[in-house]
Amino acid sequence: MTHENQGLRAKYQKTSWFYDLLDYPWERQYRKWRPEILKDVNGWVLEAGVGTGHNLRHYSQSVNLTAIDLSSGMLGQARKRVREAQCRVDLQEADATNLSRFADGIFDWTISTFMYCVMPDRLQPLALKEMSRVLKPGGRFRLIEILYSKKPALRARQKLLAPFVEFVYGARFDRKTLDHVRSIQSLKVTRTTYLKADAYLLIEGQRI
Repeated sequence: MTHENQGLRAKYQKTSWFYDLLDYPWERQYRKWRPEILKDVNGWVLEAGVGTGHNLRHYSQSVNLTAIDLSSGMLGQARKRVREAQCRVDLQEADATNLSRFADGIFDWTISTFMYCVMPDRLQPLALKEMSRVLKPGGRFRLIEILYSKKPALRARQKLLAPFVEFVYGARFDRKTLDHVRSIQSLKVTRTTYLKADAYLLIEGQRI
């Protein structure tokens, strides 16, 4: 595990105790998106960065879900939500940059919501290559990330929040996730959509 990920794991071991309370103002928005982005997901699915498990209840019965997170503390919170899930859920502590426990080409989908904005840019290609490796050919992925807006008023609010967001979550608004996805030859971006303003970006694609 890299030094950066060790630091992130230690941060989230602490943050896990009050994560849902801190995240509540944002979750009021996110919970409107989760059912829509997961409604057609099926088969064998890997969710990387499951956090406290807010996505779990939105997967259909057709899903066989493996959900990983760097922090055992966050997984402890996610276990409380497993009972809400309609699908089979296997929670595992794992580093998204090293998925060696999983064989090549075993997942139909990979899902990640707000994980890459936490991950330093130099580590993102490692995680994306692992994501590609464990996807079946033609397997699909969806990622949601948050970016700095180009709208002056919104960007100013984000800049005010940025030090707090990085200190508590390790997240930044200036990650270049879309560029990193496009740099992986085995991944194809099929659609990008802003879910709100020009700050919340949904990246969809498949392994080729």
